[in-house]
Amino acid sequence: MTVDRPQARDGADAVAQTLAVTAFGPSSDGDAVLAIHGITANGRAWDTVAALLPSRRILAPDLRGRARSNALPGPYGLRRHAEDLAVLVDADGGGARTILGHSMGAFVAVALAAARPDLVARLVLVDGGFPLALPEGASADALDIAALLGPAAQRLSMEFADEGAYLDFWRIHPAFARDWSPAVETYARHDLDGSAPHLRSSTVAAAMLQDGGELYGPDWYLDALRGLRMPVTVLRAPRGLLDADPLYTPGALEQFRALVPQLRIVEVPDVNHYTILFAERGAARVAAEADTRH
Repeated sequence: MTVDRPQARDGADAVAQTLAVTAFGPSSDGDAVLAIHGITANGRAWDTVAALLPSRRILAPDLRGRARSNALPGPYGLRRHAEDLAVLVDADGGGARTILGHSMGAFVAVALAAARPDLVARLVLVDGGFPLALPEGASADALDIAALLGPAAQRLSMEFADEGAYLDFWRIHPAFARDWSPAVETYARHDLDGSAPHLRSSTVAAAMLQDGGELYGPDWYLDALRGLRMPVTVLRAPRGLLDADPLYTPGALEQFRALVPQLRIVEVPDVNHYTILFAERGAARVAAEADTRH
């Protein structure tokens, strides 16, 4: 695996079990920021943030079961991803560094911090990382994760005739109705697998389901939050996956101060769960939190 690249490029070691990584920024920038994507996403979700931090080296892996890492076998789960990322950071020289996590990636960041606090100087959690509220009448072991995720999950069972058809699918997604950009297009192209006319999303459905089942606060995860000692910032989007109801209602994150007293909550205006990362107005806030030198 090559992690030192002067610009964004995709790469993976020939050794099995190694994550594919997109590396941004200079190769000589000391310890790289680690950026962890969401449940059906990939490392190119961080393009907009990285463009706003040209002097910072950022490692953005494709997690096991996604994009260029989708051939890595299960089991999946937050702790398995944390193990993978610990190997990545150790290979990059180790040392405590800033960890960014978006959505499910924020939960993985917490799992990494709990398992390997020596690798984590601070956590920046982007609209994720704290147990989600269960839908009314639902139980954690009987959730329809695909239904909760909407189009992001529906696409996993679809085929697309060409890249244009796949991009059209994302263009009509409610989250991107007014925020389509080259960064979203790059992200979508990175997700494609197969050959026309049988192109599919690269995300493994089993990975989505296994990971999604751990986002509602199992006991081990609450213990992980309780044990955090590094600075923790969470950025909240006022709108959710479909540009409507948010993942965390106003004030909902305050309850987690009982577990994480050092928690700092940042409200990011006029973004949804996706555009907090993809639109410059959201990515600028993420970048400001990630750049510890300012």
